[in-house]
Amino acid sequence: MNIEQAVAEIGNVEEVPGLPMAWRWSPMSRFMFSLAMDVDGGWAYQMNSLDVHDEGLTRAVLEFARQHRLGRGPGARPLTIATGFSYGTYRFDAVAASSPPVHGYHHGRNEALNEVVSAVFPAYQCEFRGDENLEEAVLRCKHMLRPTTVSRTPVPYLRMRYENTRTKGGSVGPSRGFTTHDVLLRELGLLEGAPGSFVEFENSLGEVWKVEWNGSWLVNDTRQDAPPSQSWVASALGCP
Repeated sequence: MNIEQAVAEIGNVEEVPGLPMAWRWSPMSRFMFSLAMDVDGGWAYQMNSLDVHDEGLTRAVLEFARQHRLGRGPGARPLTIATGFSYGTYRFDAVAASSPPVHGYHHGRNEALNEVVSAVFPAYQCEFRGDENLEEAVLRCKHMLRPTTVSRTPVPYLRMRYENTRTKGGSVGPSRGFTTHDVLLRELGLLEGAPGSFVEFENSLGEVWKVEWNGSWLVNDTRQDAPPSQSWVASALGCP
């Protein structure tokens, strides 16, 4: 696979300033696509930006991904993460890569190129557990993380199940499913005054908390004087 030739055939491609073996192109006004080829020419790392394109951040992400060979090869996990990244005033502390079956950046246009590209983006360590399967990776990347938005805030890895005897709301089945921080806070706030209700949630480290209200607050069967605060929840999720 000749990656450089395949990129050149896309059209309206220019070199990324200050980064060798890297190119960028804009398929429409809101998007900027940037791709850096690995040193041996056998793999590439692509970062897409929506609405706001920060050239310095993009260059730093591509350099970091290339240095770590992030997500390279057909045996890579659907989601791969490398920590220790930082750039400017951004809070990102990692770079993540999604595999070809997850991102599909060149699907339907150049399948051969698609199969040798990692989709990379700046990320937060608290967003990933590291063992996500293909279905979970697609859900996270396409519907939750907004990886093309460089101004985004953390979307912590969060699985939850719950039941509320007052609202009659609840999750389906015994397993915890992916949800968002605001949903967790809402359901925690609805526990008071609903005896027999609970919210159980899990973070990226696999740590689990079960919060109940039975006339007083219980967290993992330990009585608490006050309901869980937003700062406590953020700390539990690893994204303070």
